[in-house]
Amino acid sequence: MTTNAPPTKGLVRYAIETHGLNLWYGTFQALNDINLKIKAGMITSLIGPSGCGKTTFLRSVNRINERLGYVRTEGRIDVIGNNVYGEDVEIVQLRKRVGMVFQRPNPLPVSIRDNILYGYKLHMRGREHLRRDVEDEIVESSLRQVLLWDAVKDRLNKKATELSLEGQQKLCIARLLPVKPDVLLMDEPCSALDPKGTEAVEELIRELRGNYTILIVTHNMAQARRASEECIFMLLGRVIEHGVTPELFLTPARQETADYIEGRYG
Repeated sequence: MTTNAPPTKGLVRYAIETHGLNLWYGTFQALNDINLKIKAGMITSLIGPSGCGKTTFLRSVNRINERLGYVRTEGRIDVIGNNVYGEDVEIVQLRKRVGMVFQRPNPLPVSIRDNILYGYKLHMRGREHLRRDVEDEIVESSLRQVLLWDAVKDRLNKKATELSLEGQQKLCIARLLPVKPDVLLMDEPCSALDPKGTEAVEELIRELRGNYTILIVTHNMAQARRASEECIFMLLGRVIEHGVTPELFLTPARQETADYIEGRYG
């Protein structure tokens, strides 16, 4: 099934493009002929009932699904014009460009400072040792981008696991930023947070808009409306509709979309 992507004016740059993407878990087909164009620098939400393929699609973009030996993938995914399944693609480099934030925060059991520097040092391995002032600048810049600096600047050497869940999730996002990813994938990043924490992370997502392409999976219809500019509705492993978020919610083109938004199933 082809997507119902919204018309655009002028030159549009796409961060993620898929062509005939199919994926199987063993004999079960989880993704069916996914053809999508996701705009660069925008926030796009993925909605749909549980088991419809949202998270599977998200994890296909940075090839996390390959950890499972019974997964088979066909088709193509381009990130900034490069096929992520190309023979010359290095997984480490791909995941430098495509960062992933999971449902539950997963900070490393080390200091806040070391969490921020971990990925950067990993990708800098074999190069010149970083000066302390350069490290300090990286840490401060990353924490400021996620609106966490003022809260933690006096306790950077404290364990990251001592932060609130909201703080841990912000830190996990900050940890990705020093390597300058093009795309941030977020799999229900607020599902473990209370309303106040959810509001804070949504504010952060809006702050990051433009500098990063953000693809967010959510079961929260209100969150999709608040946080995203475009929205993709999936059902039974297929893309049913893709449009500008307010239009998709107010005047969906497909009956299946209207049924889901109105709570008739899912």
